[in-house]
Amino acid sequence: MQAFVSISLVYLGIYALSAWSLNLQYGYAGIINFGWIVFQAIGAYIAGVTALGTSSGSFQTYILGARLPFPLPLLMGTLAGGVLALVLGALILTRRIRPDFQAVILLVVSIIAAQVVIATPSIFDGSNGLSNIPKPFNGALHLSDQGYQWFYVGWMAVLCIIVFAGLQWLCRTSWGRALKAVREDETLAAYSGINVPLLRVVVFVIGGAIAGFSGALLAEFLGTWSPDAWNFVETFVVFVAVYVGGRGNHVGALLGAFLVPVVFGVMPSFLPEFGYPGLSANLEWIVIALLWLVTFYLRPAGILPERRYVAKRGGASSSASMRPTTPSPAPPTMDEPRTAS
Repeated sequence: MQAFVSISLVYLGIYALSAWSLNLQYGYAGIINFGWIVFQAIGAYIAGVTALGTSSGSFQTYILGARLPFPLPLLMGTLAGGVLALVLGALILTRRIRPDFQAVILLVVSIIAAQVVIATPSIFDGSNGLSNIPKPFNGALHLSDQGYQWFYVGWMAVLCIIVFAGLQWLCRTSWGRALKAVREDETLAAYSGINVPLLRVVVFVIGGAIAGFSGALLAEFLGTWSPDAWNFVETFVVFVAVYVGGRGNHVGALLGAFLVPVVFGVMPSFLPEFGYPGLSANLEWIVIALLWLVTFYLRPAGILPERRYVAKRGGASSSASMRPTTPSPAPPTMDEPRTAS
């Protein structure tokens, strides 16, 4: 029972970071990132190879082998997620491409990346993936497996509180309000003086760095990482978590992370198998998809909708309503004449 609770709490922290990174990109900036999982994967891989050491004489083959002391592998994984987001953001988000086309391009990039890693064992050991990744503090604390799991729960809690507080502060600044302006109407935001391409790339990089951070933490906890862990459908799970919890609300994203990937993804793995092999896994995906559909029809703004934030003079602020914000009507275009007042 203790293992069930501790492992579920660790995964809750991982998925909370995942949901916050995607919520920042999609919920606040309106960037549909269907390739989100590739940023978590690069963080996990880089954290692994920079902690494992060189691969010479090992049963694993990988690039960039180094044995860096903690927390450098964790920082390197976070940096890798941000750098990859910067490259892809500069190539995709700064172009005049429709948002749905951008989403498809990012999805294709994630699928190609997975196939390249599998087909090229010299990069990250192919389909076998990395194993025996050193766990932080494990050698110094001399804890049992159960004790280390509870230690990691506390470690994850501290990190999640720091990230949550930082995101809450950042999204309540003028920068965060600019994100929502871009999300609602890019053209109007550009006319108001916002550098839309730069803002989209910056928020994409921050979200990618948090995704890489979550991947590095997960790889260090599991001690392994393989292509099976970053199938593109994992992005779907995080999207459902953000949508069900409430887009544009970090508390809602946390709730969605608990309800979707933890309750319907992690916890059922502790239940005894029933039916034919693989039935329980298939049922999990069916339940997650139905949960998304039910939320879409009954509560499209999510369980905890985005709260209307009102900035006041002197730094005070308040939430004027629990109802989801509604975009202001767009100004008439050149083809639509203004009506006389």
